[in-house]
Amino acid sequence: MKKKALSAMLAAAMAATSVLGSVAVVNAEEEVTLKLFSNLPDRKNGQGLVEQMIIDEYMAENPNVKIEVEALDEEAYKTKFKAYAMDGMPDVVSIWGQPAFLDEVLEAGVLAELNEADYADYAFVEGSLEGFKKDDKLYGLPRNTDIAVIYYNQKMFEDNGWEIPATYDDLLTLAGTIRESDIIPMAMDGGDGWPMAVYLSDLVNKINGSTKDLFAEAIANGDFTADPFKQATDLMRQSVEAGLFQDGYDSQDYGTAMNLFTNGQAAMFYMGSWEASMALNEDIPEEIRTNIRVFTMPVVDGGQGGANDIAAWNGGGYAVSATSEVQEEAVKFLNYMYQPDKLSKYGWENGVGLSAQDQTAYMTGEETELQKQIVEIATGATSLSGTPVNDCGPSAFKTCIESEIQNVTNGTSTVDDFLATIGKACQ
Repeated sequence: MKKKALSAMLAAAMAATSVLGSVAVVNAEEEVTLKLFSNLPDRKNGQGLVEQMIIDEYMAENPNVKIEVEALDEEAYKTKFKAYAMDGMPDVVSIWGQPAFLDEVLEAGVLAELNEADYADYAFVEGSLEGFKKDDKLYGLPRNTDIAVIYYNQKMFEDNGWEIPATYDDLLTLAGTIRESDIIPMAMDGGDGWPMAVYLSDLVNKINGSTKDLFAEAIANGDFTADPFKQATDLMRQSVEAGLFQDGYDSQDYGTAMNLFTNGQAAMFYMGSWEASMALNEDIPEEIRTNIRVFTMPVVDGGQGGANDIAAWNGGGYAVSATSEVQEEAVKFLNYMYQPDKLSKYGWENGVGLSAQDQTAYMTGEETELQKQIVEIATGATSLSGTPVNDCGPSAFKTCIESEIQNVTNGTSTVDDFLATIGKACQ
């Protein structure tokens, strides 16, 4: 296997990495500054709000500690993360427990090892820590259980007599009907690439009934010619041709796609369950936010996946820098964040999808209808897909599929050329 360029650079830069046990103990009376690098720039809603609440509480309980936050949107975050890895990582950082992001970072040694035994009573969902390990050692903690969903405007559907599609063919037929009303059927963040790769993975899951082994084999062999990949890619082409997504979807970003949905220009929005806090976001008009509902990818005719075989995985989380000069305090703060009555509880109370920890103790029955629907989807699932395909391979593959998927869906390249190109990126 070719040596990864990023790994080589990071490994050289981090040749003298400190270990957790060798860090000097910080005197409780000393002034301590923690730098937290986050991918949650919105500090007033959703996960960013929850993160800031915990930071504020920690500083109130520990007056000698100051936490400085730098928050960027996801794509800008990942770019700067690489620069920080070369020049010196902030003390606590957002990470993703997926091979495309984490493998090279762990090979370079930029994250501190955590003591897994410390989290025995933190109620993590079974298997949720696995993506944050290397050689059976733990280097980060998951924040979410993510489910790929289709948000929809219930009132708009009812007013127009539209029904939730049972099959993918029904969805494409519905797209044409919605277009006739001069409304965008589904808002899609096609400019960033990764949501469309998740959409592709979702379709593969419905076609094949599972994805883990299929993705692993394709990436290991650099061969994506298996029929589920061809069929799913072709369905995405058909979706664009049917007008399912907004015009210019392939150059429009996350915020643009969400705004189309939350201001009533689009009937649906494809994204993860982490955006369930839309139902509580007072910046969204009340008539829309109180009518946001959700369904999962419809089944594909002839596919092996059923309605309850869903695309779900454990994605984002946090880690501590291996070279932090205040590493003990950083780990202390990380562990504080993950106390069951912090991230998990506050996340649930603020409508932020599902945690990677058991949240049942915080469910009151007074949640939004959107939250209740997402819980029903999770508890009713017969299988979970695991990591989306774009995050299952090396970073070169991730970059390739997230750029090439725009070309194949808009007709610039053929299905066969797309599959051949992403296969070569694995080699």
